Amino acid sequence: MKQFYPLCTTAVIVGALTVTACNQNNQHPNPDSQQSNSAVISQNGNDTLVTFNEQRFREDIKQLASDEFEGRAPTTRGEKLTIEYLTKQFTEMGLEGANNGSFLQAVPMVTYTASEDQTISLADIPMQYRKDIVLSSRHNHEKIDIANAPLVFVGYGIDAPEYQWNDYKDIDMKGKIAVILVNDPGFAHPEGDKFNGLAMTYYGRWSYKFEQATRAGALGAIIIHDTKPASYPWSVVENSWTGPQQDLVLNTDEALNRIQVEGWMTLDAANSLFTKAGLSLPTLMDRAADQPVNVELNQTASISFTNKTEYSDSYNVVATLKGSSQAEEHILYTAHWDHIGKDETKAGDQIYNGALDNASGTAGIMEIARQFADAAKNGNPLKRSLTFVATTGEEQGLLGSRYYAANPIYPLEKTVAVFNLDSTNIYGKTKDYTIIGKGQSELENYLIDAAKQQNRIAKSEKNPASGGFFRSDHFSFAIYGVPAVFAGGGNEPLDEATAEYKAQMQQTMKGCYHNVCDHYQESWDLSGALQDLAVYYHATEALANNQDWPGYFAASEFYHLRPAKSE
Repeated sequence: MKQFYPLCTTAVIVGALTVTACNQNNQHPNPDSQQSNSAVISQNGNDTLVTFNEQRFREDIKQLASDEFEGRAPTTRGEKLTIEYLTKQFTEMGLEGANNGSFLQAVPMVTYTASEDQTISLADIPMQYRKDIVLSSRHNHEKIDIANAPLVFVGYGIDAPEYQWNDYKDIDMKGKIAVILVNDPGFAHPEGDKFNGLAMTYYGRWSYKFEQATRAGALGAIIIHDTKPASYPWSVVENSWTGPQQDLVLNTDEALNRIQVEGWMTLDAANSLFTKAGLSLPTLMDRAADQPVNVELNQTASISFTNKTEYSDSYNVVATLKGSSQAEEHILYTAHWDHIGKDETKAGDQIYNGALDNASGTAGIMEIARQFADAAKNGNPLKRSLTFVATTGEEQGLLGSRYYAANPIYPLEKTVAVFNLDSTNIYGKTKDYTIIGKGQSELENYLIDAAKQQNRIAKSEKNPASGGFFRSDHFSFAIYGVPAVFAGGGNEPLDEATAEYKAQMQQTMKGCYHNVCDHYQESWDLSGALQDLAVYYHATEALANNQDWPGYFAASEFYHLRPAKSE
């Protein structure tokens, strides 16, 4: 996820879940053990055996995250190897290519590469690229050259009529650059009645802020990075927003109207800017959390850099297991195969292998697909069809899932639900089960029931301020009203040994999100990941064999698109 989404882009879900059959005692499992694991869960009084092959699951992660795959950036050699590998695996399972027999859905993309050599000054203060600021342009221009553009602080950059909130009220943004706070006012004042407290709304996402700046007619937009409300350090911004940046190909009007430059600055750089303007950033931040605000800084920005534009197709890999009697109705599984490639400007390790994010999730949907394919071969097909979508471009803003949702191979009105895997659990089993943004839709009830059979309690995420519900591929379907869920992991280790292992592994993985140290490790304890797969498996099994159409709860912003039956 352009984590940020993301947001791939998903921050890491820490914690884990529980498979019941393999470890007969309560000892912490040997993390080097690669035997087949199985989970037995009672469903409606009948025991259903699901056998997940841990060694095969590990091998898929290891292969996708290998140096050979070069970090799996879209439109690169790494993509070619990845889609060939996925196509081969789905073919061997006996699944059908969903796109008229082909497993590939072309996603038209444009790649923008801003020069590392950028001349940037804000309020006549020189800004160092990467250290103080990162900027890019999603325009087909060879040179970005902005001189003396007025800077305007627009608070959180939000126009939300339902909250009587408009940071752009009564200001003409033409030719001006918006300076914007990260997250939304609820984070700063969770006790208030505006927005959703600590749980980020979509208004807090970076993608919304750039879109709204465009709608306001701004020339550009710069978000002030702050680690706590952003939920990730500056290193994530630096690694994710430099180098080639992909987007979907826009129509002519959209392309012409888009802001000319977009990016991020550090909190220290922002403080210097506001001090030069004779203003206190902390004071304005407090004000912006209480009420809509826009303030002319009476300072300007000058920005100059070259920009390269290339057009090419990337690909979603889409495979279907046909249902027996309700085959026209589809349950989707999504997991993004892409990561952020390699950076040849780095000394030492240059490859962002993306083992956890998201080779692990991609391996997860393959292992689930194998189990359902085997069940069908053994005379136990599901009534509804399952379609597995390994998406491209999630790290660049959910591009592959956005494209599929806008151009579905199977109609969205016939799409029952979406289950999303993004960074599986490597921290051992837990007593609880995390549903990101819990309380959105009736689809969650299927996961809650399956987790309950593992004696686990479903809870919302520990840090709702990170806006996890908006940061991964399921969100692309939610905005069309298709119930979609992103779940897995937990925060309560199963026992003391697991807690000790988790603490050690968290230290090992610290700082590896969107960094070159996200490597596959033989020492990962994947028992919780396999347990998560079992929850998804049994939730899917129940939904695919009935005629239920889950909907969104009344409290959800998507309720009007597909309302829950119970409300």
